Amino acid sequence: MKKTLLFLILPYMCFSQVNLDKIEVLFEKKQFEKAEVQIINFLKEHPNHIKATEFLGDVYGHQKNWNDAINAYKKLVEAKPNIANYHYKYGGVLGMKALQNKLKAIGLIGDIKEAFTKAAELDKNHIETRWALVELYMQLPGIVGGSKSKSLKYAEELEDLSKVDGYLAKGYINEYDNEPELAEKFYKMAIEEGGSLTCFDKLTTLYEKENKPEKAIENIEVAQEKHQRNALHYQIGKVAAEYNIELEKGEHCLEIYLKNYAPEDGVPKAWAHYRLAQIHAHKNNKTTALKYIDLAIAQLPKIKPFKEEKERILNL
Repeated sequence: MKKTLLFLILPYMCFSQVNLDKIEVLFEKKQFEKAEVQIINFLKEHPNHIKATEFLGDVYGHQKNWNDAINAYKKLVEAKPNIANYHYKYGGVLGMKALQNKLKAIGLIGDIKEAFTKAAELDKNHIETRWALVELYMQLPGIVGGSKSKSLKYAEELEDLSKVDGYLAKGYINEYDNEPELAEKFYKMAIEEGGSLTCFDKLTTLYEKENKPEKAIENIEVAQEKHQRNALHYQIGKVAAEYNIELEKGEHCLEIYLKNYAPEDGVPKAWAHYRLAQIHAHKNNKTTALKYIDLAIAQLPKIKPFKEEKERILNL
């Protein structure tokens, strides 16, 4: 009898796994609409399937369909209340809905806090939840529960789990609180401890925000020496073009970027042409600037800054 039951159950289990595997492939290909259709059809046959329900929440989230994502994750939280990641995802989409609709945001804050706090309690090693709480308590106004001290509490918990994440969180807190020197200190500590591109990027962004482009370029060059990424050539050219400094270096880096360009570099060639146009406009090379801005517009004709830059160049 047991063998008969096993024989009956196994095909169902295999069928389910095959269907979910196909859905995962669609996720990897970012074909979210197709994935949604398959998940909904799957859930018609297996309405309480936990993994499929999570997939449904994920696919709605990728499509910014926050209400349906909330419903899917709420179902998970109710079915499996001791799984930290379900509370984290639920809090995340509630937060996205709050950002989208500020009129409803105040009414959602309590649920967002509760979801993230529960996730943190359930999993003492859940880094993403602690990051969410760091950001939440810094961004909320004090009148509705914002608190730098609570944000720092979760930054300390992050540091216990990962020194790099802790330093980055403290850098973020101080940057948000308009303490750039302290933010710089912690971002540098993160670079020394971990040295990832993310660490370098946080410090570069801070320098740009504080109108310190020379330091930004210096930091990007250190990152380039360590990581050897073509995308960093573009970043140097971008800072040079935006702040009208080290124009020769910026031009040289953009030329290298274009020569070695690959889609994984992230920034389309058109933007490099746009930055070269800016650099040549700074140098009053009107003809060359027009050549590059026309290339940028030809490649991405709908980008407003490109058209605005062409007008500026024509008026030189």
